Amino acid sequence: MFFSLSKMPNNRYKNASTNEIVKKANISKGLLFHYFSSKKKLFLFLYEYSKDIFLNEFYNKVNYDETDIIKRWKQIVTLEMELIQKYPVLYDFMLTSSADDSKEVKQELENQMKSILEDSYIRLFSNIDTSKFKDGVDAKRISQIIFWVAQGFSNRELEYLKRDPVYYKSHINMDDIVKEFELYLEMLKDAFYK
Repeated sequence: MFFSLSKMPNNRYKNASTNEIVKKANISKGLLFHYFSSKKKLFLFLYEYSKDIFLNEFYNKVNYDETDIIKRWKQIVTLEMELIQKYPVLYDFMLTSSADDSKEVKQELENQMKSILEDSYIRLFSNIDTSKFKDGVDAKRISQIIFWVAQGFSNRELEYLKRDPVYYKSHINMDDIVKEFELYLEMLKDAFYK
C-alpha cells in the first residue's frame, strides 16, 4: 500500500487516488477505509511510519561520542546518505511530503517537521565540545549559527524540490550536494575554530 501512494503522480497528496491505491494494493476500498477512515489519515499514517523508520535507524547510528560539531555534521550527512540509499522510496515519500502544499495535510506536516527539527537539535547537539571554538566567542551562538546554516541549506534544497519535483528528482546528485554542504562546514570551521 505504501508503494502505491508513493508512486502517485508527483507524489502529492492531492494526486493520490484511493481508487488507484486499492487497485495496486489489491484490497477493497471498504477495507482501506475500515483501517483508515480517510485518505488524509492514510497519508499521515504513512508519513509517520516512514519518519519513524528513518529517524529511529538514524538516531541509533549516530556516534554521540563525537563531540566536534563540524565532525558531527559530517557524520549526520553521511548517515542520511546511507539511509537514503537504503530506503529510497521512504525518503522520496518523506521529502515530497515535506514539500506538499495541499491544504488538507499542510499544517500537520509542518507541525511534524517543526517537531523533528526541535527534537533533532536536542538529541544531536547537547554534548558538543566548544573548547575548539576561538577564544571569546559565544559558543552557544556559534553552535546555533552552524545549525542555521545546515537548516538553511536543507530548506534551499526543499524549495528547489517544491518548484519542480520531477526535474529535481531526475537531476539531483546527492554526492554533489554533500560536497557543497561540506564546503560550507569548512568555511564555518575556518571562521569559528582556533
